[in-house]
Amino acid sequence: FYRVYKKTSGNGSLCLYLGRRDFVDHVERIDPVDGVLKIDPSALNGRKVWVQLACAFRYGREDLDVIGVSFRKDIWIKRIQMYPFEGTKPPNTPMQDALLKKVGDQGHPFTFDIPVHLPCSVSLQPAPEDAGKPCGVDYEVKAYIANEEDETDEKVEKKDTCRLIIRKIQYAPNELAAGPKTDLNKQFITADKPIHVEASMEKELYYHGDPIPIKVKVNNETSKVVKKIKISIHQITDVLLYSSDKYHKCILNEEFGDQINANSTFEKEYRVTPLLASNKEKRGLALDGKLKDEDTNLASSTILLPNMDKQMQGLVVSYKIKVTLMMGGGLLGSLTLSDITAELPLVLMSPKPAGKVSVLLYLGPWLCNVYTDQLYMDSSVFVT
Repeated sequence: FYRVYKKTSGNGSLCLYLGRRDFVDHVERIDPVDGVLKIDPSALNGRKVWVQLACAFRYGREDLDVIGVSFRKDIWIKRIQMYPFEGTKPPNTPMQDALLKKVGDQGHPFTFDIPVHLPCSVSLQPAPEDAGKPCGVDYEVKAYIANEEDETDEKVEKKDTCRLIIRKIQYAPNELAAGPKTDLNKQFITADKPIHVEASMEKELYYHGDPIPIKVKVNNETSKVVKKIKISIHQITDVLLYSSDKYHKCILNEEFGDQINANSTFEKEYRVTPLLASNKEKRGLALDGKLKDEDTNLASSTILLPNMDKQMQGLVVSYKIKVTLMMGGGLLGSLTLSDITAELPLVLMSPKPAGKVSVLLYLGPWLCNVYTDQLYMDSSVFVT
């Protein structure tokens, strides 16, 4: 079964259909946003109909908007006049053809091409007591009835609009870079020789929810003792559009009781798994764009093309791993010793789904509710 998402305006004159809500950024190109808008011209009263796709950065709750000051900044917006139609229509996609067959003469296909420099959908996790939409970058398809294209000087009634939030997402590339490696020598004031630490990974990119193996080698040529080893993973989110905020969130912190004695060597592989489920209470944590109450995951690392304007990204997300040797006290306690930390870069992303054949089934005129969206089916079978 193939989901078709449907939203109807309050006055019933507009009905927006999308065959999917996730659109993939393939780095060099982005899946086009294709849909169908059903228009009942009898309720327009001489007005026109537009459909728009907007990418916006939200940095405050809607209920905090006061004296006309909005906490939402449009990054990119494009509109198509649907009725009366103006412009050139691109060829229909299979999904559009299937929907038009059911919708009939009142159906009008539309297609948007998203520029490659726009950010992926990402949101900042609100605190449990926060209400309203979270801060972050989102994409919205909206159809509306108005006299003029730009709504700035015209109050468009809510009943004359319908909208669907969509996501722009990015999957891990097929070609993976070699794993990172870091070497660190630590010389203590009270020791003649250093401690050498080597931390490495087989690859830099890992998928959300997969264990991350980290190899740690230590050559302790001192008389000091390493009491235990701590591994932590940190998410760094740069907020670029409205200010220069930076959020540092520790998403994993595990300690291992491996002791490394004086004048000895040590080698071990540790496996750690950062999960959103362990960080549900952390306000400001960056998440992949979320649709309603559907599950999501930690935000994927931001992949930037050469010469891409970082300011346009709204939020830039990166990760790093810290391997810390926690030292025991010396003759003068902690005054003469400090922990030793080696850092590794980490890229977290979602795997590219396996290729599938989608079948669109129509079972008569029935409509079946799927949460607050609509699953639309008919008796014919279309393979897309």
